[in-house]
Amino acid sequence: MLFPALEAAEPRLHRLLAVRRPVLLLLAFCLLLVLPGFFTLPPGDRDESRFAQATKQMLETRDFVEIRFHDVPRHKKPVGIHWAQAGAVAGVEAVRGALGLPALKNPIWPNRIPSALGIVLAVLATFALGRALVGPRAALLGAMLLGASAVAVMEAHIAKTDAAILGLTALAMGVLGRFYVDAGRSLAPGGIAAAEGARLAALFWLAIGAGLLVKGPIVPMVVLLAVIGLRLADRGTLRPLGWLRASRPIWGVPLALLVVLPWFLAVMQATEGRFLFDAINADLRPKLEGSEGLGHGAPPGYYLLTVTATLFPGAILAWCALPASWRARRDPAVRFLLAWVIPAWLLFELVPVKLPHYVSPTFPALALLAARWVLAVAEDPLLRPGKWLKRFAIAGFVLVALGVAGVAAALPWLADRRLDPLALAPVLAGLLAVALVVPAAARDAWPRAALMALATAPLLYWSVLEITLPRLEAPWIAPRVAAAIEAHWRAQPGGRPADAERLFAASGFHEPSLVFLAGTGTRLLPGQGREAAEHLAADARGLVLVRDRHEALFRAEAARLGVAPRPVARIAGFNYSRGQRLTLTLYARGE
Repeated sequence: MLFPALEAAEPRLHRLLAVRRPVLLLLAFCLLLVLPGFFTLPPGDRDESRFAQATKQMLETRDFVEIRFHDVPRHKKPVGIHWAQAGAVAGVEAVRGALGLPALKNPIWPNRIPSALGIVLAVLATFALGRALVGPRAALLGAMLLGASAVAVMEAHIAKTDAAILGLTALAMGVLGRFYVDAGRSLAPGGIAAAEGARLAALFWLAIGAGLLVKGPIVPMVVLLAVIGLRLADRGTLRPLGWLRASRPIWGVPLALLVVLPWFLAVMQATEGRFLFDAINADLRPKLEGSEGLGHGAPPGYYLLTVTATLFPGAILAWCALPASWRARRDPAVRFLLAWVIPAWLLFELVPVKLPHYVSPTFPALALLAARWVLAVAEDPLLRPGKWLKRFAIAGFVLVALGVAGVAAALPWLADRRLDPLALAPVLAGLLAVALVVPAAARDAWPRAALMALATAPLLYWSVLEITLPRLEAPWIAPRVAAAIEAHWRAQPGGRPADAERLFAASGFHEPSLVFLAGTGTRLLPGQGREAAEHLAADARGLVLVRDRHEALFRAEAARLGVAPRPVARIAGFNYSRGQRLTLTLYARGE
């Protein structure tokens, strides 16, 4: 397909989208987006450290069936992401050992590898689907918009399930889209060659099976909702659900179940049936019911308000593409993308418990719709958005770009009470993005706006994730506690004790990152300080971490037990999970 107007309006974007090795370009672009902060950001609280610690315990105990965090069974999510993380950690350790490299300064990053690969998979699957639906150039632009989205970049840096689910959803829906569009082009199933169709069907069901193993029903739910949406949209047309036969469900469903059933049966046996009961009653049902204990509740419309930030910088294009996409809904490719987005989006809006990334499995479709529109509007000015929609989209872009930049620049003062000249980097990146994108969008030069958005977003991510956040001190409490523990034990005869001795305990600071960094043997003490004194009295080599508000009871109980606590280190910080400033003191036994 030729794009003469695009070539004339924005030759740089035209050349970029005509690159001879698009997959290599996408891989390089993903690397550019993933690298900032990947190795330098400390483990985050709370989800990332919970997942990473559970994986760490799998490797320590060699129990790859039951998931545990510290001393507690973790019957919430299936095991898939832990297996992926365990493989990544073991691989990194094997390479490190073979090369004689020292211990990792930041041990969390190997656990992030599956998340980074999940985003790469999402980008490549979006490109593969897009080539069949919207053409290779729009597919390349859409894949880059997805990779550059804020939610994709953030999830690539967090060792949990959501990046993998985004990748697996894009893969499953990409194959489903091929079945739908190819069958429609021939007005009958079988538009794909038999051998290729069988391979695609196997890939489709393996993606669904892997999705079940990583996060339960999310991937099959998005697929099913899209099929229902297509069935409703195709009423009265020559497109019955017969196209689904191309997925070979007779052997495909057993293939998907084969991926997850062996582990499911093993964990049900190991937990005497508790896993499924707890996963439904302690994790899934509270989210569907909006139980107050979970938090994160929000009314319908929440994702419409947050998508400008989560799909940044491509949201400015996605918003403007919506009217033209709806008018083109009779096009099978557009109909499929809309059926991917609308039913799943409505369901996510209706679920009471919400987090910004929950709706991200619809983002590949939104990115492709946006990319298709950018190339189309260059050829047909009648597709330009209305005045108010354009103003809304531009205002959202400016708000997010400058808001992220401003908050990042203020963090050194807000968190550490210090001025950091390097914190101006996010401000410069945000201002550059606004200066290059907004004028282009204002004059309806949308190909240029898309190119500038892709060019400036990595600068903003680098300035925040690599320059600003890792240099903070107050939010990263657990790394400083772990460093103080190591420094103390290195100076003691006998060195660091074995984890099984459980000689370190914490009172008043129980964040998962502390367990991950200080060791599985970390004891998390209940109460207000008395138990901390008892721990210190029980072993001459013991260490205990005490929060400032527990100091009085700790010292009183220590005096009663005849123990003289000796301060080893004092750590002041900001617990961002609870929104609290606190001071912690690490104590050893005095002479």
